Amino acid sequence: MARRVYFAFHYQRDIFRVNVVRKAHIVEGVAAAGFSDGSLWEEVKRKGDAAIKALIDKGLEGTSVTAILIGAETAYREYVEYEISQSWKRGNGLLGIHIHNISDMLLRSPDVQGPDPFVMQGYTGIRTYDWVGNNGYENIGTWVEAAYNQERPNKPITRSSILEALYGKLPKPTTKSSLLEALSGPQPKPTPMSSLLEALYRRKP
Repeated sequence: MARRVYFAFHYQRDIFRVNVVRKAHIVEGVAAAGFSDGSLWEEVKRKGDAAIKALIDKGLEGTSVTAILIGAETAYREYVEYEISQSWKRGNGLLGIHIHNISDMLLRSPDVQGPDPFVMQGYTGIRTYDWVGNNGYENIGTWVEAAYNQERPNKPITRSSILEALYGKLPKPTTKSSLLEALSGPQPKPTPMSSLLEALYRRKP
């Protein structure tokens, strides 16, 4: 069965590499839902954060798999985290495809390999491939189907859960009063002015 795929990518740096994937006549029925983002990106980003997220949400509609086309800077792209998290929430299959080995039209050379955005965001068990090294032209249909059938990836690991796993349950933040008490013991209550005056001026019997 054909799967409708949302493709996410770094438009400014990787558009030529992305178009190589786009024009590869990959497999019949695999729809490039995410590619429309590139042509609308400049216009929409001027409208602000909400408009960009609305565009991403619209692109995800009707898709069952999300493929992140990983270039040198994709993992650092502002909205890739949102694209991945929204895909995870809707139950899309997830996969990554490294595209840095596709030669750029102007430089006619590959780019440097970028980090895995799934790993950076704390997801585990998501497969990644290399478009050149793993023959994406022939195999992307298989990759998409594998992502769709793969068990749902683990929920992202939060910073607090990582710290707790390393150091145990963390104590509550120390307040100023509790710190003073720990250093010098319980603080006495202030002496009322009336009591102080009485102690100073009362006559001995």
